[in-house]
Order: sequence, then structure tokens, then C-alpha cells
Amino acid sequence: MEVLRPQLVTIEGRNYRKNPIQEKTYQHEEEDEEFYHDSMECADEPCDAYEVEQTPQGFRSTVSAPSLLYKHIVGKRGDTKKKIEMETKTSISIPKPGQDGEIVITGQHRNGVVSARTRIDVLLDTFRRKQPFTHFLAFFLNEVEVQEGFLKFQEEVLEKCSKDRGVDNSIFQNSKKLHLTIGMLVLLSEQEVQQTCKMLQRCKEEFIELQELVDRVLERFQASGLIVKEWSSVKLHATVMNTLFRKDPNAEGRYNLYTADGKYIFKERESFDGRNILKLFENFYFGSLKLNSIHISQRFTVDSFGNYASCGHVDFS
Repeated sequence: MEVLRPQLVTIEGRNYRKNPIQEKTYQHEEEDEEFYHDSMECADEPCDAYEVEQTPQGFRSTVSAPSLLYKHIVGKRGDTKKKIEMETKTSISIPKPGQDGEIVITGQHRNGVVSARTRIDVLLDTFRRKQPFTHFLAFFLNEVEVQEGFLKFQEEVLEKCSKDRGVDNSIFQNSKKLHLTIGMLVLLSEQEVQQTCKMLQRCKEEFIELQELVDRVLERFQASGLIVKEWSSVKLHATVMNTLFRKDPNAEGRYNLYTADGKYIFKERESFDGRNILKLFENFYFGSLKLNSIHISQRFTVDSFGNYASCGHVDFS
């Protein structure tokens, strides 16, 4: 990490800088935990950053987090939890694996509780970013006119460009899965799915124009931590061709290339020459439809119509 340009983490609208977390690899996968070695220096850690309750014993704060991330707060043999407790002079109670609940921080001093809460939030944010995407927000393009337009596009491309390098039937999207992507999500519990539905409902009530709607949806979900910030605005797009489909018809773009612990998987891909396609089909008309609803779609699932299974949606019609 460069000292003058430390990594910044945004949590609940506040910016924090953090020191790197050193990774160690162990023989058994179940022991392959990452450890908290360096204390975190917070750029903005006022005592009112979080809700802290005063009790007869001192001070108390709670953190809501999916149970899947508890192990990263505990650490191997409890080392991470013990280190935070020692450095902040607090006591941290974490639900048992598989049990839902809140992480409870208690201590004699308010500053210590706030400091422990900050460190836990930074760890949660760090390890959430390493989880594979589970869902995505999208407009479904499942109108018959659009699907037929796509099949016509596929037919004409294969008729006129099949001699171009790498262009064949295998790289086209499944017409039943056409969609406009707004953003990729990491939802690690049913509670987070319900939280997503409620946030979409609030967006529906506040915004009207399409671009404003999707930009504000992205902004809200980035602020909540459910979407990792990559862009400041949404470029609505539908994938119609992808070389990942060549070997795996169920592949889902670049989001397939990471393991559960965030490590990159190299997949050799055969490219294709798309110059003629861009030239011949620059203004191809796929059809029209009303974008009436945003869906929370679950990756690697299929509903009875052949589309991605939807965990919830908000109608705008």
C-alpha cells in the first residue's frame, strides 16, 4: 500500500482508510482464514458516527451482518476478535455459525466501542467484496417482439458473418435470458433480499425518468454496501454475444471468473472478430417494450419460462 494513497473504504457515507490485511494459506480449506494483523487508522471516527447506547455497565453498540461473514470477525482460533477486543478495550459477542443475530459490542468507554464498531465494519466490507455475486438488478427483456428480433439478429449475423474468425452459434445469448443489467449484488441472507426489495420500492416512489431512476438505484445500493462501486452511473446494456458461452452456455459474463474467496480464475477464451458485425448491424432494431419492473434476479437459476428466477421485483407501470 502506498502511504500517500491509502485504500479508502466508504461505510454509511463516511470514508475510512485501512491498512492491508495479510493473507496466509493453510493446508486445509476449513482453516484457510484471513487474519487481522494491522490496526486500522480511521480518517473519520467521531463518537457520533454510530448509534451507541449507554447502559449501567458502560456502552453498547450492535452490528447487523449475515452469518456467512461472522468467521472473518472471529478469525482463526478467535485471533481477529481477540485483537480488536484488546486494542479497543471492549467485549464482542458474535452469534454461533449458522445462527442469525447481531454482533454486540460492549465496553466501558464510548470511544472504544466506536473504534471496535469501525474495525468490524471495515472487515465486513472487505470480505463482502470478496464474495461472488449472487444476484443482479435488471429489467427483463422477455417480450416476444424483442426475443424474435434477437433471433433474427442471430440468424442474419450467422448468415453474413459466419466466415469471420470465431463467429458461430455458440457465442449467442439465450433469447429467454435477455435483460438490461443495472448492477450486480452480493446478498448473503434472506434479510438482505428483503432489504433490497424495500430499497427498490423507495426508489420507485422518488424518481421518474429512466436514467435518473437507474443511477439513483445504483447510488443507493452502493451506499448500502450491497453493490460494489465501479461506476458513477449506469450504462444500460443487454449482452447478446459473449465468448464465455462458447464452452459454457450458462456462463454469466466476467462475474464468473472469481472463486468464493475472491481469487481470480484464468479461463482461456477464443475471441471473435466483430468488426463486420458492428458495421453491418450498427442500427439493428430488436423491437420495443415497456420497462415496467426491476427484478432482483438470482444467478445460476432458471424459472419455468427459461429466464432467471426472480427473488422480488418492483412494478413501475
